[in-house]
Amino acid sequence: MEAIVSEEQQRRLSRNIMIAACLAILLFVLAAVVTIWTFNGVERYGTEVGEVRTISLKDGSLLLLNSDSAAEVRFTDHGRKVRLLKGEAAFNVIHDPHRAFEVEARSALVRAVGTAFNLRLRPALIELTVTKGVVTVRCGDHPAHRVATGNGAVLQPRSLVLTHLDSKVISQRTAWQRKLVQLQGETIEQAAGEFNRYRVAPILIGDTRVSSLRVGGEFRIADSGKFLAALKSRLPVRVVDGEDGSVMLLYRDLPSHARGGS
Repeated sequence: MEAIVSEEQQRRLSRNIMIAACLAILLFVLAAVVTIWTFNGVERYGTEVGEVRTISLKDGSLLLLNSDSAAEVRFTDHGRKVRLLKGEAAFNVIHDPHRAFEVEARSALVRAVGTAFNLRLRPALIELTVTKGVVTVRCGDHPAHRVATGNGAVLQPRSLVLTHLDSKVISQRTAWQRKLVQLQGETIEQAAGEFNRYRVAPILIGDTRVSSLRVGGEFRIADSGKFLAALKSRLPVRVVDGEDGSVMLLYRDLPSHARGGS
């Protein structure tokens, strides 16, 4: 009797093992299908340091990527979705009332139908600039807000601040799309930070007296040499070239006779 019960238990155990194995295989197949469905059709774009790239998307919209930037794009019959992974991007969106154009950037979501806007991922915030049309933007748990042409927003996980932008600010924020750096009285520290976005070897500041000096002008992003030349000619700045291609900015002290007015 015990042998019979034992065989029955063995058969039941084997059957349970087979059922569990089949369920595991089924779950694996379902997970694979979901993964394929999720990532199928995702197109990834990126730029190297110093590169600015324009991509024509399937619907005719334009995606512009600034230096050292990356984005993922997925279009379906029901929507157009972009994820900005790093850096900065501009979007010129073709009007399609049946498929909204959505851009996800960290905790922010920008939704547009036919418009143009710029998104920059800064270390502690996201900077939105709307140059055409209207977008709605939502960040974290905050309610959605409409942002129209000539306006922008500063987005953080716990705050969303709407801003009105004058034409000079918009021109400066979008200058990279024309492969330019526009400076409007920024400090040298800020200006160097902008040029370093396009340089493999950075511009370094070796004297705190240099940091707060201010500079203006318009320069090609690929020609930081002209920027450095302008610093030397306009300001008390000395430029020291490093062996690795980096540049050190030092304060240029005036000779003693010049300081004394003689």
